[in-house]
Amino acid sequence: MKLLIIRHADPDYSIDSLTEKGWREAELLSKRLEKQLADSKERVHIYCSPLGRAKDTASLTLKKLDLTAEERPWLREFAAQATDEETGQKRICWDLIPQKWTAQELNYDKDRWAEVPFQRNANSGEEAQWVWNGLDEVLKTHGYERKGNCYQVNQSNRDIVVLFCHFGVECVMLSHLLGISPVVLWHGFCAAPSSVTTLITEERREGTALFRMGSFGDTSHLYVENEPIAFAARFCETYDNMEERHD
Repeated sequence: MKLLIIRHADPDYSIDSLTEKGWREAELLSKRLEKQLADSKERVHIYCSPLGRAKDTASLTLKKLDLTAEERPWLREFAAQATDEETGQKRICWDLIPQKWTAQELNYDKDRWAEVPFQRNANSGEEAQWVWNGLDEVLKTHGYERKGNCYQVNQSNRDIVVLFCHFGVECVMLSHLLGISPVVLWHGFCAAPSSVTTLITEERREGTALFRMGSFGDTSHLYVENEPIAFAARFCETYDNMEERHD
């Protein structure tokens, strides 16, 4: 089985939709997916976040493939927040200052990251478990049932499961599939708008599967049409560049 995790295109958060650039990205993405999936359409199953920017991104692909998507509430953006001790303001748990989160070793622990006070106050562990349970439920309906750190193969297949969602929740899903702390993924990886992350099952012994990532955050559909990659989810490359986001 193959998983395609797709981040929504360049967002206009004020209206929970896409910018003009975002609609161009979504169109180029849909052309790519049409070429990639059209011949396998009977094996394609699409799931989508209930938020507008993800639904709008998916809409062009759905139209080209003449398919519908199933909404899943746990595919919405990862919403856990806690109060920043320095500013007194709420801060999302996947946007922390490097000097802070890297100083706490538990953030690197795939099993104990949610014990860090900030994450505990944000109820990040409970929110992550909700996402993991939802993901495992979908995978089980497609024949792969979570058993420990692997998946029991109840029905081996070549289904293609496409998830239109958001950067924060994408990293939470990858943490579950790959056995990595989501804090490391949130802050060490960057999936650009409209990017595609691909995982494929590896069944080296009959009855047991592991998901292996073939590519992360692929934006080749933008490169091929000379469409620049959006800056969303990134911060300043150098501190002295005041034109790029610092906080």
